[in-house]
Order: sequence, then C-alpha cells, then structure tokens
Amino acid sequence: MLVALIISCALFMENLDATVLATALPAMGESLGVSPIHLSLAITAYILSLAVFIPISGWVADRFGSSRVFRAAIVLFTLGSIACGLSQSLPQLALARLLQGVGGAMMVPVGRLVLLRTVPKDQLVRAMNYLTTPAMVGPLIGPPIGGLLTTYLSWRWIFFINIPIGLLGLYLSWRYIADHREEAVAKLDGWGFVNSGVALAALMAGFESIGRDGVDWRVAPSLLAFGVLVGIVAVRHSRRHPHPLVDLDLLKTATFRISVLGGSLFRICMGAIPFLLPLMLQVGFGMTAFVSGLLTFATAAGALVMKMTAGPILRRYGFRQALVINSVLSALLTGAIGLFRPDTPVPLILLVLLVGGFFRSLQFTGLNTLAFADVPAARMSAATSLSSMVQQVSLGMGVATGALLLHTTLALHGGAQLVPHDFMVAFLTVMVIGLASFFFFIRLDPDAGAEVSGHHSHPLRPATEHAAGDD
Repeated sequence: MLVALIISCALFMENLDATVLATALPAMGESLGVSPIHLSLAITAYILSLAVFIPISGWVADRFGSSRVFRAAIVLFTLGSIACGLSQSLPQLALARLLQGVGGAMMVPVGRLVLLRTVPKDQLVRAMNYLTTPAMVGPLIGPPIGGLLTTYLSWRWIFFINIPIGLLGLYLSWRYIADHREEAVAKLDGWGFVNSGVALAALMAGFESIGRDGVDWRVAPSLLAFGVLVGIVAVRHSRRHPHPLVDLDLLKTATFRISVLGGSLFRICMGAIPFLLPLMLQVGFGMTAFVSGLLTFATAAGALVMKMTAGPILRRYGFRQALVINSVLSALLTGAIGLFRPDTPVPLILLVLLVGGFFRSLQFTGLNTLAFADVPAARMSAATSLSSMVQQVSLGMGVATGALLLHTTLALHGGAQLVPHDFMVAFLTVMVIGLASFFFFIRLDPDAGAEVSGHHSHPLRPATEHAAGDD
C-alpha cells in the first residue's frame, strides 16, 4: 500500500489547499477589495480548470507514462500555488487558480489511475482508505492552519505552504512509483476535448455570472444557452467517435451510472458547505478566521473517524442500503447547519459538524468505490476521467449555487451585509438538492458492488448473477 500513501501526498496538498482557502475568503476579499461572495470565482475557476482538463488525464497518462505525468502535475500545481500567493487582484488570483487546476486535473486522477491498475478489486476498499486517510489530514488541519495564518500572518501563506508538500510528493513519486505506459494508445479525440471544454466553461461561467454585480443580465442566459448547445454537439460527437475522450457508453453500467448521477446531486449539496460555512461563521456571526477554522475542523475530524469504519459498514450493509440511508442523513445534517445562530452553543455546533463529516465522508467513499466496481480494466482510464470530471463539475456547481443563493437573499432584503437568515435559506436549499440523490440510490440492486464490498443480501446467490448493466 506504499503507492497509495505516496499518491495521498497529492490528495493531501489539494485538500489542504481547498480547506485553507475557504477559511481565508473574508480576509482575501478585504485585501483584494472585493466582496467575499465574489471570491467564489477563485474556487470555481480552479474547479472549472479541473473539469476541462481532467478528461484528457487518462489519455496523457497512457501516452506519456503515469508516473511522469503525475510528477509534472505536482510541479504545475506547486507553481500555481506560488502564483496565487503573489496575486494582487481577483483576476490575477483567478488566472493563478486556473493554472493550479491544470496541475490538479492531472495530479489526482492520474494518481488514482495508478492505484486502480495496481490493486486487486477485492482490496479496493482497503486501498482507497490507505489513499484517502492521510489525505483527510489536509481538511482536518486546513481550517485551523488557514485561520491561524490568515489571522496572525497573511492569507498569502495558505498557498506558500504547498511548496514543501509538493517537493516531498515529487521526490517520493520519483523514487517509488514505477512508470506505466500503454503500448497501444488511440489517437487523442481533439474535437471531443474542445467541445467538452467549451461546453463546461460556458456553463460554469454562466452559472457563476447569475446575480453578480456589474454583469449585464443577458450574459448569464447567453452563456448557459451556448454551453447547452455545445454540450449537445459534444454528446453527439461522443456517440459517433470510435474512441471518444468522454466515453458516455460507460453510463450503461448501472453501478457507474447511478454513482455518477446520484453522486452529482449529492456533491452539489456538499460542495456548497466549505464555501458557505466559513462565511456564515465569520461574516454572519462575526467570528475571527482562527476561531472559524477551529470550529470547521470538526467536519474533517468526523470524516477521518469514518475512514476507520468504512470497510465494515459497507461489508455489513452493502452499497445500496448504505448510500440510501446516508444520503438522507447527510442532507438533513447539512440543513441543520443553517439553523445555527450566533448564540448556538459551541459544543452543539461541533457535534453537528462532526457527525455530518462522518456521514458525508462515508458517502464519498461508497460512491468513489462503487463507480469502478463493475468497470473492466481496459476502460478504467476512461471511467476515471469521466467520473472525476463529473465530480468536479458537481462540486463547482455547489459553490456557485451557494454564492447564487447568498446573492439572491441579499438582494431580496436589500441589505449591504449578509445576515444569519441568508445562510439559513442557502443551507436549507442545498439540503433539498442533496435529498434528491436518494431517488437514484434506491434503484441500486441490493447486491450492487458485492465483489468489492464483500456484502451479499442473498448469501447463497453469487454476485455474478447480476449483470453490470442491469437495474
């Protein structure tokens, strides 16, 4: 499991970066002279870059070698972090985040691909835990570190701390990860890359523009309509191309389809939390970045505890039962955050965040594992690219949705400052989106992914009786 631990350095760096940034948003807004809500652009720019470049990550790894691409991605991500720390305006920060995203697009998916190619399916849950447990330390220490650096030094240091982590990951991957390159690699689907990239960029930019100050009201619907049209072209191209960059035929596999579609709604809900929660604690409740970070670390602590129990839970209850129940619990706990008030007892806040982090992380582990349970080894690159792309778009939509809801509530009450009620509306709205994922997970076969989880609802019936494409 040494490979999993090395790859987790990349996940650690990326997760640490995401959590420290969310904690620093109010201070960054004051330094750059913009509203903290507008800094959602810094988050969505990164996620957009991920979504555009992730689809070619599998092809690039096959063509140039997985270890070589993984190391290059770490270098690019680290350089992007330095550029973020030196930014003097929101446009500069957004461009630096785009550069970071290119590195992240290759770093994590290629690292996961290396793991999937080296680990037997019956050890996949264990390997995923080895991969994600060290990476969960990033979100665990990220909020307090981000709050500490922001309060007592400068928000710029939240990006500079990626430098030593990147250097460590670069050395370990060079030293211990063997380079794997496919002997026969299909020609790159260039038009597929352009079509999917333009469609995603237009859709994300359009959604991000809704309700933004100083943007003509016609911009958002125009971008959204253009994105939909190009997206239709991209889908039709994918259906006709012999080796499409975005292989939609993977959605014929039931476990992959449900984990992607249901997981998208779940991630939209959960993607809003890291954006909304620090803003609520700092802007809505008047806490410092440091105190906010100390509170929000409870979410990651719950997630870390879960990693020790994911295997037994999935083995005992199976993917279907775990995902169905967990989707409801996670969504309700998200809505509960919106009921916090400035006088809510701190122990109660910590308890809700801790339990919520536990169930959300269990859901992510289940979704990430189930997605590849029935995917043939030959199509693992395409599945990794498509799954990662959809994940990032969903998380970006969560951030954009949270920002849109705050813009809307702020405009409705005509105030210049966000108030606790604004955050209550936002959290309850994304809760409803999360609850909708239930209707996808309920369609899973009771023995879905049994080969991976070890769970069988009918012990005498072999798991192979269920075809991968059956509902």
